Amino acid sequence: MDEITTFSGESTRLDDASTLEQNVSSLLLQVGERVRDARERKGIPRRVLSEISGVSPRYLAQLEVGQGNISIGLLKRVAVALDHKIEWLVGDEDPWTSEALQVAEKFRSADRGTKDKVLHALSPENSANARSERVCLIGLRGAGKSTLGRLAAEKLEVPFLELNKEIELHGGMPVGEVMALYGQEGYRKLESDALDRVVASHDRVVLAVAGGVVAEPPTFSKLLANFHTVWIKASAIEHMNRVSAQGDERPMAGNPEAMDQLQSILRSREALYQRAEAHLDTSGASLDVSLAQLLEIIAQRKFLRLAD
Repeated sequence: MDEITTFSGESTRLDDASTLEQNVSSLLLQVGERVRDARERKGIPRRVLSEISGVSPRYLAQLEVGQGNISIGLLKRVAVALDHKIEWLVGDEDPWTSEALQVAEKFRSADRGTKDKVLHALSPENSANARSERVCLIGLRGAGKSTLGRLAAEKLEVPFLELNKEIELHGGMPVGEVMALYGQEGYRKLESDALDRVVASHDRVVLAVAGGVVAEPPTFSKLLANFHTVWIKASAIEHMNRVSAQGDERPMAGNPEAMDQLQSILRSREALYQRAEAHLDTSGASLDVSLAQLLEIIAQRKFLRLAD
């Protein structure tokens, strides 16, 4: 009996080893086919793929026919050279028919705005429900965020808040003193904390934030996740003129390059501001027209329920 048991155990191990070897062979054939298929679809000669990946043409030839027992490191280099993820080569699903892999490939090459929209659509914590009925106006100073935000909130019968004012109330000092005392890093921490308090205490609100909030990735991501965002924008000259009209001559005083600096800031932040769900250009528009356009955006996008 003991001999039979031992023989049976050895047979089982041999069968398992044979199955494993077959699985490995099948995987190597699959990887080879996918490498060859991807290379041919992109019109890349094997010699060129060798130069890009650093893997010899002879080894690539063996790989493509399923005879190359390639290491993970080398396979990663081949995948990168083909502009694919390594999972694309070794996954169970056929990359040319799998909707999931095709979506992943398109997502990887999409612009930041498209990626944000996809993530917001698919992620429960970034859904419209998570944003409740909160609207946040972003953009550079002088675009009209505070004026439009206050008037829109009155029409909608919801609170209007300015994040800098919330920082001042909690910190007990003006923002300028906060910056002087705590520096930029300290201010950004207080800004993030103030945003948390607004989210925790208001399900319906119109909020205006400082123009630089978009330059702090964690805070901006939090804002995008918890608020419906509208980029209030204007031309550089209108930004400058509106700030001066408010009695603040600092942008131009003793600084002949102020306009160039403002335009540079606008350019550097444009891609970030564009991540907002809606954009409103107030250039050349009267206050009444801009307010009507903002209310129309809020109504059409269902960011907030209009007051009866």
